[in-house]
Amino acid sequence: MLANKTVVLGITGSIAAYKAAELASKLTQAGAKVEVVMTGAATEFITPLTLRSVTGRPVVADMFEPALEWSIEHVALAEAADVVAIAPATANIIAKLAFGLADDMVSLTVLATKAPVIIAPAMNVNMFANPVTQGNLAKLKARGFIIVDPGYGRLASGAKGKGRLAELDKIMAAIEGALGGSADLAGKRLVVTAGGTREPIDPVRYIGNPSSGKMGYALAEAARDRGAKVTLISASSLPQPEGITIVPVDTAAQMKRAVTKAVAKADALLMAAAVADYQPKAAAKSKIKKASPNLTLELVRTPDILGEVKGNFIKVGFAAESDNIIANAKKKLAKKKLDLIVANDITAKDSGFGVDTNKVILIAKKGKAESLPLMSKREVADNILDRVVGMLGKKK
Repeated sequence: MLANKTVVLGITGSIAAYKAAELASKLTQAGAKVEVVMTGAATEFITPLTLRSVTGRPVVADMFEPALEWSIEHVALAEAADVVAIAPATANIIAKLAFGLADDMVSLTVLATKAPVIIAPAMNVNMFANPVTQGNLAKLKARGFIIVDPGYGRLASGAKGKGRLAELDKIMAAIEGALGGSADLAGKRLVVTAGGTREPIDPVRYIGNPSSGKMGYALAEAARDRGAKVTLISASSLPQPEGITIVPVDTAAQMKRAVTKAVAKADALLMAAAVADYQPKAAAKSKIKKASPNLTLELVRTPDILGEVKGNFIKVGFAAESDNIIANAKKKLAKKKLDLIVANDITAKDSGFGVDTNKVILIAKKGKAESLPLMSKREVADNILDRVVGMLGKKK
């Protein structure tokens, strides 16, 4: 997604400016061409030499002395940008941008660019909460700027509150999401499920499984980065990704209701969640005491979400198997009338629940089983989405 993309990274005068070096490094390692522009105040916190060492590119801090590679026009970087990200963004630069000022290289670049602009504020908690700052952010958001909200925690002043620069992974995700606007899933709506459902036995116990939700989250993030509008229906406790609509659920029944509502306008459903097959017939309202050495539960089937949900969209299912992988997956593919099923051996090393890698077999409705090598779940997600893109193309 970032390979060969030009990311203009704007750095302003915040104590969090030192984090921009790590962000620039991450972007460069991901294949982006990182062009750094700085305000004069930013150079008091971190030197242009540091950023140049990280990116291997000239740094522009003076609007009257652009780097030699660029034309003499001050807007050269703005025109070259695929995305502009200001991290950290001070209250001062936010105010300038809200009113269209352009008296430094950062504000000038933003005013002159047609690329998406991402703002990652970092400032004192009271400055961030001030109605003036909030009003300026609202103006920018209304104009299409992407705001990556700051995190809550201890600030440089010693105070605690909302104002510290967002985690770099969130800023990276926002950049990747902004670049996805021209990708192969642009304009498409995808619904993804993730995590293992929990079917309550009593207020403190439940029937569940060890699914972490990592595969579903990888799918949701990959789809977002390829331009899709993603709804993630999650029974997982993983951190919420940026740029994705999250619908939290606990039980299979809740997931079914959420999926039924979400797919009404969807182009594809990717059911990566590990939905419990059974639930207690009736959950106890009070905690069950250890009155006897044995406990008997009457279980009933949970809703068959994939089999019951209907609509004119691509349906992708997952089959976590321990034996007869392909045969069992093909049965599920046919029974639930899926367009594609993703099967994996949960007993295989580095391919079960909770790990960051997966080794899967893709089986299409009218195709042969295709085994993929062991790869990261993000790489698996992109392979799955490649097939979904092809299927969506045939629907036209």
